[in-house]
Amino acid sequence: MGRVAELAGVSVRTLHHYDAIGLVRPSARTGAGYRVYSAGDMERLREVLAYRRLGFGLREIAELVDDPATDAVAHLRRLRGLLVERRDRADAMVTAIDRELTARAEGRKMTPQEQVGMFGPRLYDAIGGAYPATRRTDPRIAARIWDALGDARTVLNVGAGTGSYEPADREVTAVEPSAVMRGQRPDGAAPCVAAAAERLPFPDRSFDAAMAVSTVHHWADPLAGLRELRRVARRVVVLTFDTDEPGWQDRFWLTRDYLPEFADVLAGFPPLAGMAEALDARAEPVPVPWDCADGLFEAYWRRPDAYLEERVRRAMSVWTRVGREAEERAVRGLGDDLASGRWAARNGGLTGLDAADLGLRLLVA
Repeated sequence: MGRVAELAGVSVRTLHHYDAIGLVRPSARTGAGYRVYSAGDMERLREVLAYRRLGFGLREIAELVDDPATDAVAHLRRLRGLLVERRDRADAMVTAIDRELTARAEGRKMTPQEQVGMFGPRLYDAIGGAYPATRRTDPRIAARIWDALGDARTVLNVGAGTGSYEPADREVTAVEPSAVMRGQRPDGAAPCVAAAAERLPFPDRSFDAAMAVSTVHHWADPLAGLRELRRVARRVVVLTFDTDEPGWQDRFWLTRDYLPEFADVLAGFPPLAGMAEALDARAEPVPVPWDCADGLFEAYWRRPDAYLEERVRRAMSVWTRVGREAEERAVRGLGDDLASGRWAARNGGLTGLDAADLGLRLLVA
């Protein structure tokens, strides 16, 4: 163990802790009782330490390294994507700072818009690096989407991100405007085109179906994007959010009690009825399972402590949009209420539910 600690640059105490919690357990012992690490153990330790140095918590790391769908190569690609994204963001910030230093040296005063704009990359370029950790396909939500696709053989996935919910048994073409997200699509994923939903570079009716999953609220013109989906495909399936219901903000305790700014995020979002009309679609509720594998904003409604984790929040665009001050206040309030028992007193009835209707809707046209 001492030799492994020396090679890995960690303490023996750290290795003992990893062994005790089952994160990295040496697979054998010598006759004298010394722990022996195999090549596989060392590979797992490498992955654990890499994720740890990227800021992941031990619980998140355990979920990542124990994911049966992810092999060593997939871990390396994921780690590379995270590191490249961090490097690119650091390079962009250095360039922005250099520009401001030059402006100040020349006596030029930058406007507030210019100052903020220098650090304002595309939303998904800012949050995309966190996606591989928590944004995974939930099989129950996937089943609803894939069933709605019917017998479509060619499928266009608009706002595709890293490829969640793309059906493996169809011919898929992806559309994703963010370079960070495109860079994290796994090896063997569907071909991906850099384009916006409002201007799809495809002829009319060129696909059997078009799908868009939890992305419409990020489009510059949602209704125009939906009409484009309708133009290029014979069938359209969209997972989106319902803001038509009076008091919709109170459906979810997080927005009701801790983050009222969520209403501002969706202030300009078209009503569900308007989106359904643009597609000539029917709307179906999509309950969120209590153990939802996809770390979307509502996913942890029965696991409130997850919202205290930085990496979980970073994969949710809402937190980027409401701003750091609102985020810190919400997290602080939730943490206090969890510690005091106030959250449980208000929301104890949720523990008996397997799924909750929090406003997710499937539009099928």
